Amino acid sequence: MDLKFARAEIDGKPKKVDLEKIEQAVAKQSSVIFYFDRENSHKDLLELQDHFEAKGKSFYMSEVKYGLADNEYVYQVHIVN
Repeated sequence: MDLKFARAEIDGKPKKVDLEKIEQAVAKQSSVIFYFDRENSHKDLLELQDHFEAKGKSFYMSEVKYGLADNEYVYQVHIVN
C-alpha cells in the first residue's frame, strides 16, 4: 500500500510513502502523527487503520481544513502504541 504525505507547498506534488516506512516510524516512537494528502483514497486510509488496530495500536484520523475551498484539506492520522 502506497500513500502520499501532505504537500509541503500548494503547487508541489505529494511524496509517496509505503507501509513499511510508516511501520518503522511507529515502532521508533510511542506516538506519531502523520499528515496525508487529499489525493489518498479514504478506503486506503481505512485499510491503514485496520492494519494498525489489528496490531493493538490506537488509531485516530480526522480531516484538517487549511482553506475555504472544499478541496483544501489534509488527513491527520495519529497512531499511539
